[in-house]
Amino acid sequence: MITDYVPFDDAESAVAAGGYDRPAPNRHQSRSVVIAANGVVATSQPLAAQAGLDVLKAGGNAADAAIAANAVIGLVEPMSCGIGGDLFVIYWNAKSQKLYGLNASGRSPFQLNREVFRKQGLSQIPVKGPQAWSVPGCVDGWAVLHQRFGHKPWNELLDPAIQYAEQGFPVSEIIGRGWKAAEESLRQWPDSAKTYLPGGQAPAVGSIFKNPNLAGTYRLIAEQGRDAFYRGEIAQKIVAFSEQNGGYFNLKDFEEHTSDWVEPVSTNYRGYEIWELPPNGQGIAALQILNLLEPYDIRGMGHNSPDFAHLFVEAKKLAFADRAKFYADPAFGKLPTAELISKPYAEKRRALIDRRRAATNVPAGDPILQHGDTIYLTVVDKDRNCCSLIQSNYYGFGSQVVPGDLGFALQNRGALFSLEEDHLNRLEPHKRPFHTIIPAFATKEGKPWLCFGVMGGDMQPQGHVQVLINMIDFGMNVQEAGDAARIRHFGSQTPTSVPMDADGGLVHVESGVPQATVDALEAKGHRVKRAVGSFGGYQAIMIDPAHGTLHGATEPRKDGAAVGY
Repeated sequence: MITDYVPFDDAESAVAAGGYDRPAPNRHQSRSVVIAANGVVATSQPLAAQAGLDVLKAGGNAADAAIAANAVIGLVEPMSCGIGGDLFVIYWNAKSQKLYGLNASGRSPFQLNREVFRKQGLSQIPVKGPQAWSVPGCVDGWAVLHQRFGHKPWNELLDPAIQYAEQGFPVSEIIGRGWKAAEESLRQWPDSAKTYLPGGQAPAVGSIFKNPNLAGTYRLIAEQGRDAFYRGEIAQKIVAFSEQNGGYFNLKDFEEHTSDWVEPVSTNYRGYEIWELPPNGQGIAALQILNLLEPYDIRGMGHNSPDFAHLFVEAKKLAFADRAKFYADPAFGKLPTAELISKPYAEKRRALIDRRRAATNVPAGDPILQHGDTIYLTVVDKDRNCCSLIQSNYYGFGSQVVPGDLGFALQNRGALFSLEEDHLNRLEPHKRPFHTIIPAFATKEGKPWLCFGVMGGDMQPQGHVQVLINMIDFGMNVQEAGDAARIRHFGSQTPTSVPMDADGGLVHVESGVPQATVDALEAKGHRVKRAVGSFGGYQAIMIDPAHGTLHGATEPRKDGAAVGY
């Protein structure tokens, strides 16, 4: 058995008890678990985590703190997220003892259709520029979440972000490197360069960056609410910019934008109920992979062993083949979501896995989905309300386009539509595109257990599965479950119907994956590459059932922090 850590003797009981009665068994664990009694906030940037914690300490709840943290991180990590992007939430309400799902993703412009791209001779929507725009759903998502569950006034929630935008904040390391990589693209648009390239270049790590234009936009939202963005000055400026720069937005696109409360969907994995949101996102891919893997003795195989790594990659290929065909906006046609996440369907599909050989007839993927500049954050408050929130521009700085003096870039989610006539995810007016960003949640015996997510394009469902297996099968604590070396498969068909390879794709592994696993995978026909980066960004909070405390974790691959009180 190959393993990169020493497991608990009894993984199930270790998880149930919290697994923290002795030092972390993974010698590669990056930091201690953050343990607190009253509340925890975990984000990919420390200033955002602290802003959320301040809201909790001032009497706010998980919804309030998540909005405050998201507003700050939209400023301090602008390539990954912001009010030009979309948002999804899974929320556990302690009073009702129920989970709620929020789909705050935007729709394509009414004036944009497939004929526009046919006339240009394009088979795929460009990933940069105004043609990739869909209506940003973030601000409406904040408003809908706040209306139902929050109670702190808007000015209190947005004030930390406004202060940082006006007075400046120090650029952190990983964010700074991502900013630097986007310089050339941002220079193509004068307003983007003016906003994000002071002095003509990306701000250096450790330097102070200010965004007074975003401060002004946040003040309008604080004073006038979501209508400032969708019916007022902000919408008017975006539409005017669109009309002057080859975009397709009009005021109707913003005035008719709505977010939707949706029912989360789940599967049971070894006694834990794992919750995701239904399409247009890709969350159910994680449930499909778990269903495919559950009958196997994962623990007996060993962590990141050859047998496990092979099964994981093959299960992922099967789930993503379904993702390519069936994940789309359910408002435009009935989707077989319940069937896809059922145990009988998994049993049927599992028969296609060859334990001796890698499948090579699974279509390879669209390189678009290798990108994933996204933030995930999680909050649990003193009453045990839980907010699992993910928010994104899609590409780094989205479409690369900042509209005028508003201080934020518009997303490029529209690039994820297919231009094929018979595809469920085909571009149509006022339609939501397929989405990669997915929040997650897990319950045990009807009680909240884990509020978590893993950002990063098509790594997200793969990351969800690996984190859960690390905790449930291998008894890892909440921090080491995210620290442990990951595997990522590239090369599954995507919902954009891009031409496909036929070589089974490429398996990326981190340095902690044993060489014996790499050798064994290659012997089975996998193409394997050791790589850095592109393995996601994880945040999580576990509610310890034995002691009632909160155990927070954050991603060592990002600049993040988990903080509590």
